[in-house]
Amino acid sequence: MERYESYKDSGVKWIGEIPGHWEVKRLKYVTNIIFLGKTPKYSLEENEYIIIGQRCNQLDGIKMSDCKYSDEKFYLNRKKYEFLYYGDILLNSLGGGSVGRVGYFDLKENGILTDGHIIVIRSNFEYNNRYLYYFLGTKRKDFELMACGSTNQMFLLVSDIYKLFVPVPPKSEQTAIANYLDSVTSKIDEAISQQRKMIDLLNERKQIIIQNAVTKGLDPNVKMKDSGVEWIGEIPEDWKIDRFKNLFKTRTGVTFTKKQIVDYGERVISYGQIHSKDNYGTMVNSDLIRFIPSKLTRKKEKSLAYEGDFLFADTSEDLEGCGNNIFIDCKTPIYAGYHTILAKKNNNEIGQYLAYLFASRNWRWQVRSLVNGVKVFSITQTILKSVYVILPPIEEQLAIVHYLNIKVGNIEKIIKSIEKYISLLQERKQIIINDVVTGKVKVV
Repeated sequence: MERYESYKDSGVKWIGEIPGHWEVKRLKYVTNIIFLGKTPKYSLEENEYIIIGQRCNQLDGIKMSDCKYSDEKFYLNRKKYEFLYYGDILLNSLGGGSVGRVGYFDLKENGILTDGHIIVIRSNFEYNNRYLYYFLGTKRKDFELMACGSTNQMFLLVSDIYKLFVPVPPKSEQTAIANYLDSVTSKIDEAISQQRKMIDLLNERKQIIIQNAVTKGLDPNVKMKDSGVEWIGEIPEDWKIDRFKNLFKTRTGVTFTKKQIVDYGERVISYGQIHSKDNYGTMVNSDLIRFIPSKLTRKKEKSLAYEGDFLFADTSEDLEGCGNNIFIDCKTPIYAGYHTILAKKNNNEIGQYLAYLFASRNWRWQVRSLVNGVKVFSITQTILKSVYVILPPIEEQLAIVHYLNIKVGNIEKIIKSIEKYISLLQERKQIIINDVVTGKVKVV
């Protein structure tokens, strides 16, 4: 793409040069209103209004039509609450890793508002909302630098957002830029969507391979028998079934807060890391290990996980996450963190086989059928102790592990390469947006 004929210094270091006919203004001069969302205090089920929760703004550039609404309904006094309008820009003002993420309200419904974690930015008629949305989406790092508070709980102030500088092209160019970026980014987003669908298919394939191996074995001609357990059905004749409580002793994790996490200290894994998409389940991903001061682990030896043990998350925000766990495959012990259950192996079964079994959909079904909750599901020690475990002979466990390490490993390599490609697409998208909204390249 071509560049503009002339450029000038914007006067703002992080903006740099802008086209000669552009202006730079503070955000407060290009908006009608900037306000913080507000959560109603009084709940009435019969009321028709609904809240958009903070979870609706967890991804950069997310559209509000892609979001889920709160299940709660509230009594609202229209004089006290500012409702959303089509084209409003939503800025996440609170969080450790999500502060500064930008959303665009693309619904034309009435009576919808945000909670108190989201700053709403409404541009006036002289400016194009979509142009402003794209520009603010490039300022994620600046918002993080602008945020107050600790690393784990940063927050943005409306007064600081008002002071933000914005490059301002003529209205016709703003519209051209917004239209161009709508077209280009939608194509990139579609490519990303297709790649994610491929990852979903690969994960489904991986699940089928694991499921068949840990419930039927590797020999398709083996003689089968009724397991006596409904969810399991038939199993190979020389396999057996046992209760989880007969194979493990369970313990609770160490209690601490996010603010007590340090750069160096005692190794620990909490429920957040167990639920992470970077948790492989069958091994410890070192990137997930956190550290806490030694004083927090005094007299907590029973919460220390050794090689062969498992850590289970004791809560989940959805049924899909119920049963999520990590197999401790490393020599150096790790403390079970907050909201975890430590399962200490007291048997000769192959730990990695059990890790694959615990990753299977049928085994997880046992846990999901027993949990209680609506928005948050609780996975107790009692639930874990009551579930069944399928146990092939040791030599078959070893064979299954070897088979799955190869099959699953190959699939995960493909998934990682796709994820890398997605990252490149996302990076390319951000470069295009940044170059266009700052005038480094010209849009006709």
